[in-house]
Amino acid sequence: MPTHRVAVEKGLEAVGDYLQHQGYDVIQFQADETDTMDCDCCVISGMDKNVAGIEDVAFQGSVINANGMTPEEVGEKVRERIGEG
Repeated sequence: MPTHRVAVEKGLEAVGDYLQHQGYDVIQFQADETDTMDCDCCVISGMDKNVAGIEDVAFQGSVINANGMTPEEVGEKVRERIGEG
């Protein structure tokens, strides 16, 4: 089974750690970076509605707002969005 790549906004390290332990290839990004194009899913903090210019670029994966969610809840959303849930 291929590994899915998930971009996680810096500041959400607990989410990134959880997803890595679940077998995902996790990369971190900052709000001013746009290097998320090859990811299946992108997890943002919800603090900035236009994180990484995602509204300005044609991001092909799902964007998950992790605001108020536990790492486990984010993991469930990731599985749902990439078709594993």
